[in-house]
Amino acid sequence: MLAFIVRRLIQAVMVMLSVALIAFLLFQYVGDPVASMVGQEATQQDRERLRQELGLDKPVVLQFVSFVGNAVQGEFGISYRQGRKVSTLLQERMPATLELAGAAAVLALCVGIPLGVYTALRRKGFISQTLLVFSLLGVSLPTFLIGILLILVFAVWLGWLPSFGRGDTTALGWWTTGLLTADGWKHLILPAVTLALFQLTLVMRLVRAEMLEVLRTDYIKFARARGLSNRAVHFGHALKNTLVPVITITGLQLGSIIAFAIITETVFQWPGMGLLFIQAVQFADIPVMAAYLCLIALIFVVINLIVDLLYFAVDPRLRVERASSAH
Repeated sequence: MLAFIVRRLIQAVMVMLSVALIAFLLFQYVGDPVASMVGQEATQQDRERLRQELGLDKPVVLQFVSFVGNAVQGEFGISYRQGRKVSTLLQERMPATLELAGAAAVLALCVGIPLGVYTALRRKGFISQTLLVFSLLGVSLPTFLIGILLILVFAVWLGWLPSFGRGDTTALGWWTTGLLTADGWKHLILPAVTLALFQLTLVMRLVRAEMLEVLRTDYIKFARARGLSNRAVHFGHALKNTLVPVITITGLQLGSIIAFAIITETVFQWPGMGLLFIQAVQFADIPVMAAYLCLIALIFVVINLIVDLLYFAVDPRLRVERASSAH
């Protein structure tokens, strides 16, 4: 187990160094930071002085080492557009993105898994067939179109829910949340549903396929032959083994929810990191772009590591295989 964790940690460090190199290259090949920070009236001496202050006069290798050292401390410099520390901007926007992603992930799992089990156990029923048809729409329709349709129906036609923004928030130290206010919940519903719909349908179809596969195995037949009830067979034996591959997929999809919340945040003007990144791309704000890239990569690496550990803990076959290979 310890060797497994160490190997995964080494792989995670290598991935983060690769991503850091890509982010660092943004500074080298996407415009001149000095030209973005000074005005047209600045003299050549002013430009050279700023270049020295930023460390751009050093060799590229030393610049990369300095970049990695600052990134480990959470420092990515000053935003070209807003003139503020990038770490402060991300700290202000992170609660909104994590709140939206968390709500979407909970919705996708809490609805997708039960629907997947239901459509597997009642696969010939009318409701199951209807759910499968709607799941195809959820997988096929692009996220921005789903968001626009939800705004049209629930915000414009019915007027039940707001169409943009985060609503009233409550400050808990540096963390802000809209989950403690009714207005915050109203603003969260449409973006969360939009972001969760693709993941929900994916989880539902995955659980259904795995459930049908598990129900055909021999140990399920033996469990029925022992006289166990359908509830015990379905939820005590089949579902437990169905969730093993689901853990891997849903864990990686959680990272995707956070990374690809950009579209949802743009459609609903949700003040999160995704909207900040889109604005950074429009203004070529390289420090923000580099910081966002490193942060999303870190989230993916951490989630992937947790999924590997959960997969190792849930599936006893992996422990048996590693123990036998060690001997």
